[in-house]
Amino acid sequence: MTVLRDYATTLAQPTLPLGGSDLGATRYDEVVAPDGTLRPAWKGLAEAALGLTPDELKRVNGEITRFLADHGVTYVQRGGGAQPWRLDPVPLVMEAPAWARLEVGLAQRAELLNALLVDLYGEQTLLRTGVIPSAAIFGHAGYLRPLVRPSAHDPEPLLLSATDLGRDASGEWNVLADRVQAPSGLGYAMENRRVISQVMPALYQEGDLHRMEPYFAALRSALLNSAPEGVTDPRVVVLSPGTHSETAYDQAALASTLGFPLVQASDLTVRGGWIWIKPPGWPKSAPAERVDVILRRVDADWADPLEMRGNSRLGVAGLTEAVRRGRVRVVNGLGAGVLENPALLPFMPAICQELLGEQLRLPSLPTWWCGDRVGLDVALSRLGEPGESFVVRSIDESRSAHADLTPDELRERILAAPHRFVGQERLPLSQAPVWSSEGRADAQPVVVRAFTVRYRSAFRPLVGGLATVMTTRAAPVTKDVWVVKGAPEDPDQGIVDVAPLEFRPSIPALSPRALEDMFWAGRYAERAEDLLRLLLTADAHLEELAAPIDSEHAVAARALLGVLRRLAGRRSDEPEEEFRSLLLDGDRLGSAAQALDRLRDALEGVRDQLSGDTWRVFAHTDRAKRALSSSQRSHRITESAGRMLTAVLSLHGVTASMIRDPGWHMIEAGRHLERALQLCTLLSSTTTVRYGVAADRDVLEGVLTAAESSVTFRRRYRGNVRTSGALELLLVDRDNPRSLAFAFRELRTHLAAMPASTGSTRPERLLEHLETAVDNLDLAALATPTGSRRPRLLRFFEGTRAQLMQLADSIGDVHFASGPPPQSLSTLSLTEVQGAKSS
Repeated sequence: MTVLRDYATTLAQPTLPLGGSDLGATRYDEVVAPDGTLRPAWKGLAEAALGLTPDELKRVNGEITRFLADHGVTYVQRGGGAQPWRLDPVPLVMEAPAWARLEVGLAQRAELLNALLVDLYGEQTLLRTGVIPSAAIFGHAGYLRPLVRPSAHDPEPLLLSATDLGRDASGEWNVLADRVQAPSGLGYAMENRRVISQVMPALYQEGDLHRMEPYFAALRSALLNSAPEGVTDPRVVVLSPGTHSETAYDQAALASTLGFPLVQASDLTVRGGWIWIKPPGWPKSAPAERVDVILRRVDADWADPLEMRGNSRLGVAGLTEAVRRGRVRVVNGLGAGVLENPALLPFMPAICQELLGEQLRLPSLPTWWCGDRVGLDVALSRLGEPGESFVVRSIDESRSAHADLTPDELRERILAAPHRFVGQERLPLSQAPVWSSEGRADAQPVVVRAFTVRYRSAFRPLVGGLATVMTTRAAPVTKDVWVVKGAPEDPDQGIVDVAPLEFRPSIPALSPRALEDMFWAGRYAERAEDLLRLLLTADAHLEELAAPIDSEHAVAARALLGVLRRLAGRRSDEPEEEFRSLLLDGDRLGSAAQALDRLRDALEGVRDQLSGDTWRVFAHTDRAKRALSSSQRSHRITESAGRMLTAVLSLHGVTASMIRDPGWHMIEAGRHLERALQLCTLLSSTTTVRYGVAADRDVLEGVLTAAESSVTFRRRYRGNVRTSGALELLLVDRDNPRSLAFAFRELRTHLAAMPASTGSTRPERLLEHLETAVDNLDLAALATPTGSRRPRLLRFFEGTRAQLMQLADSIGDVHFASGPPPQSLSTLSLTEVQGAKSS
């Protein structure tokens, strides 16, 4: 029995609840018709689809998980950490005629929402005539009064929209919600399609689907053409809330696909009514680049701390004024959030008739606004119905905002401000087969998110979309949405060609924030690599000696463990437990796990600048961690640490292919600065003490191995292990990539390539002092012991470490500083406010 045949057989059994419905209603099934046959969309895929066995889908599901992990596709839970993105292997398939009807309705709805937005912030005809009750608009937090003025008028404020759709029991599509504030999901939809096409090529090719690429080309063209009048070479950016946003991956993927910089609020500034990307050293150094179009993914009330939320760190102070002056185009318009108001849904048919002179093609989820008597009576009479078939929610808060209230408490809230609540039916959403961990396809309800872009003079829906399985799982489970072509010759997305806007190619300057992320990425990559090498070396010495840690034969192991403890403290006296903690505990300061986590965070902030291969590093380290966590065998430690080291080393290959811009130079600068710091720590903890002739040899061999210089040392000194020789190789040899002198030379090269460098900046002066000190080293004197120690050598390493820390701080001051952070006027004293006004 194949998966879909088994699924159809299960649905045909009358003793089983269809799809596990908890609403007492029959669900429409997306695959199987009531008579048990496949629906038309699936009939063309019958041969490939019906051949999918449980073993085949299990394999495919595993490959999907690996592909998504390799590309770092995540979803950040609100209030939690990043979770792996989940994609079901069975797509949601629609036939061309059915999609054509839906497409007309989506285009009409986008046009209607645009016209509604223009009216609400312009003539307000619908409010004056009572088509929309004023309380439903003015009581919504998304209605931004600073934009209700002629200077802020935008005849086309809506360029990109998303619509959440669900089928009712009869199979008719209903609009569940409009997403126009900062619609997300296009990046995820593109990733879903890419993965499914790779893991199930036979089924994908059999489908003859619409490719997505023309749609993204149309979106890019639409954004470039939306620039303010008179701009001939528009600069477009994607404004993100940051790496902790729920859909950070989606934002970065979209920016990368479109070829526009992904920026955060700290990257932008307003000068003279224009928006600028701040270059390093702003405003004293290089000229800034003006921004003409902002595709925002920051909610409007957080977008400008000057006129919206005063405590926002996600917005650009003065953005609203720049919009009013027509100096920048924000997509979608800042006031678009009011369209996500569920109180509008009952009035949409009348609004459509008034603004477009047409009947509304896509009905909305049955909704009652509590601001009128009929709606209030319905909501109160159905409050607390069993099975949650009816839900009462606020018009501008999350659905879960009142989840903890009893029916009586919620009733009291509603009566206190009825205009702020709506009551909504819960549809018996259509169901589709979803692959389960039990090895079968279970029927689960689904919601489809469709996307629409204004391209040229018309709104064009994406032929396809993103489906979400409505389960109680923490991370969403999604499906790729396939629309089968009506004829093979049909153009993809119905777009024959996309006429590109003429513009000059350029490489946008990286902001100080992006440069700082790259600098720390280099540092954390080197920190993780060096600590993993050190851990593997220490573990090898323990295993080779097979002696207790307190034995005189384990001096080298004790010395190397001492270095680890200096770097990351001590959690356990047992080496095995200590090694596990260093590899697994991301909360442990100085551990390899923490370095890898911080490396991932830093790279997430510049994801749009990086190759997709970057995220394979973390896919491999995550698998190594899981393998170590699931096994208590001691050999698993070295195996997992080795796999992590291999993954980190592969990052060198990824960055080697980057363009040699300031971002690449900052990665390399961070790498060599950290290498110098780690080397000073390693040598100061091991070579400044005399252990005895034999023990010194063991310790030096361990140090050379940890510093990846043992092969060179043996070839050069023919096995004659001496402290002076090791110091020569690791300190002053300019041809050894692991030496201090080599690190300083590379650091000078990369700092000199930065726009803010002049040859005489503080970082360059500090580095020159360090280089001079290394050039003038008297290695023989440093290696000469005084009793059991080498105090001059210790002073050199500790002094060099301190100077390197000063150098790191000065690099931040020169290359990453971009002025003081914005401060709310409410937190300033009266004297400070008066001083600000007088200046």
